[in-house]
Amino acid sequence: MTPESAFITALQALATHPAARGLADDCAVLEVGGETLILTHDMMVEGVHWLPAQDPADVAWKLLATNLSDLASKGAEPVGVLLGYTLAGDHARFIEGLGEALAHFGVPLLGGDTVRAPGPQSLGLTALGRATCRPVPSRSGARAGDDIWITGPVGRAMLGFEALSAGNTSADTSAYRRPVPRLAEGRALAPLVTAMMDVSDGLLLDARRMAEASAASFALDPAAIPLPAELPAERAREALAWGDDYELLFTLPSGTAPPCPAHRIGTVLPRGTAPLLLGDTPPEGPLGYEHR
Repeated sequence: MTPESAFITALQALATHPAARGLADDCAVLEVGGETLILTHDMMVEGVHWLPAQDPADVAWKLLATNLSDLASKGAEPVGVLLGYTLAGDHARFIEGLGEALAHFGVPLLGGDTVRAPGPQSLGLTALGRATCRPVPSRSGARAGDDIWITGPVGRAMLGFEALSAGNTSADTSAYRRPVPRLAEGRALAPLVTAMMDVSDGLLLDARRMAEASAASFALDPAAIPLPAELPAERAREALAWGDDYELLFTLPSGTAPPCPAHRIGTVLPRGTAPLLLGDTPPEGPLGYEHR
């Protein structure tokens, strides 16, 4: 068990409110009067989630987009965001990029907090959304016989990060710098899916998490998983674990067609000895990104 997973396990004893969903989902789901609110909070740290020399405007965009991706996994409509900002350097480009992202996704900034601290800059953002259907999708509803789907390829962010790190200005690095959350797809899928989450830490790790939450086994077909055309074949396994893809991973009853472009990548099985199969065997090596 990694330090991150051990800490979350310890917190689960405190998160007893039904809205917390046992800290086993992408978001909290809070019933307030006749409204169902969706709440999520993600953090980013310089040198871990973005390159120290990266354009702060891109950092601001990604901070907002990653939180909205969690809302997308619940089929939620964004209501607003709260920003946590560590003061460091020139803030003009960050504010410019945040303004671009807020306008692009039609989300208002409602407030937040600022601090000054030594060391790498850290940022946080809380996103609030409104459920568009009930029950709100979770990670835990996949059933044996369901089909497993993903909305798009994995590995583009990995290639973008590598090009950005190498200073390759001719390469398309937008998937890493400015991901686009699948908000419209999430709203269309929410009434139909049996389970759904976004792929942020790596397809294999997130698929295992969904399988474990659903008390099932996920069998993924490696030949069916979409990858960037420019990705060398020998790097396919690496792309499945790299993360930062922000596609939606979801399950549908067998034979149900998704209402948006998506790729069928596997089948849900009754829980066996392993929660995740890649082909016929459990995958070896790292499954995704975890803080250690």
